[in-house]
Amino acid sequence: MNRHIPASSATWLTETSPSLEGFIADAKEAADRIDAPLADDLQKNVPIYDAQKIVGMMDDRGAISRYMKEWTNILLDGPGVVVFRRAYKDTSIVDQTTDVLNELIAEEKRRMGERGDHFGRVGQNARLWNAHEKLCIAAPEVFARYNAIDIVDLISRAWLGPLYQITTQVNVVYPGGKAQTPHRDYHMGFQTAEQLLQYPAHAHQLSAALTLQGAIAHCDMPIESGPTQLLPFSQRYLPGYLAVLREEFRAYFQEHHIQLPLNKGDALFFNPALFHAAGNNVSKDIVRFANLMQIGSGYGRSIEVVDRTRMSKSLYPTLKSMTQSNALTSREVENVIAATAEGYPFPANLDIDSPLSGMAPPSQQDILRQALSEGWATEKFTSEMDAYMDRRKTY
Repeated sequence: MNRHIPASSATWLTETSPSLEGFIADAKEAADRIDAPLADDLQKNVPIYDAQKIVGMMDDRGAISRYMKEWTNILLDGPGVVVFRRAYKDTSIVDQTTDVLNELIAEEKRRMGERGDHFGRVGQNARLWNAHEKLCIAAPEVFARYNAIDIVDLISRAWLGPLYQITTQVNVVYPGGKAQTPHRDYHMGFQTAEQLLQYPAHAHQLSAALTLQGAIAHCDMPIESGPTQLLPFSQRYLPGYLAVLREEFRAYFQEHHIQLPLNKGDALFFNPALFHAAGNNVSKDIVRFANLMQIGSGYGRSIEVVDRTRMSKSLYPTLKSMTQSNALTSREVENVIAATAEGYPFPANLDIDSPLSGMAPPSQQDILRQALSEGWATEKFTSEMDAYMDRRKTY
């Protein structure tokens, strides 16, 4: 892949790495050589497949393998997005799932009231975090039928291999709901430029291989309802996590993004590094209902179970004393924090720990760092860590 980064600077990215000229050149070069011979259609550079045609070939492993290899190449080096028409042949299961999810949304509104999030202001949308688990608990049979389709499994294995893990977050956008700011997705898409520069370039490449982003259309989504805005080929650009935060790249996105209408039961999947954003719902009466999928690689695990909460609570009085007596330098304190507490804020219970500023809630390390800085009593630190862990439970 031509990432338009000089070999001498490719090991680590800098603030000057993003180049709009290089970004545009790479996308145009890739657009000239789209390779999707098995697609049933190509619209706005996006390969489109008839899911039921593919399902009819499930006993032909050679044919299925050819499809999966094509999707892998599309997600990695091609447009970065695929659409499956008729992912659900029988859309009645989609309707049944929608009914259950709407009931769950209504119940949460009764309990917690209208809430905004970092995706939309209060009243513009309704969000159901951890919809995958909640659907399973509320309606097991509906959950089973909804998740029994082959297409999700095939595209997940094409990008992530086996052992993948599904999470879903429902997003309902009402008429008048505004578009999102263009972004990349989890993992690195949830970090600031300052944080991103702390990772070597190969980690930027790796991030996109750890997640598959998707959406199931639970209603017909004509363009006026605001289906996802996409910038094909943008996932190819190595400094893209930095670039998508820049105004000139966002302006380019606004001018050149594409949208595809979806029908109820269609599915769209894309590389999480693809520049994208939910669109404006300018319709008068369409309530856009999408079940968003973030499917994670099974490799995102540590080798041992380590209780870092227990470690942090045990260490805190000693580390506080050593910090206050200057027995450790500030850098040494940071080293100890890194060795002790969990630095990554996910997975999180976004119902009760959803960030209203930024994209991520605080981590254990953030809490430990704040406690040392403010000189918290041990009892307060213990209480805050317990509350932190309680927020990571699901109810």
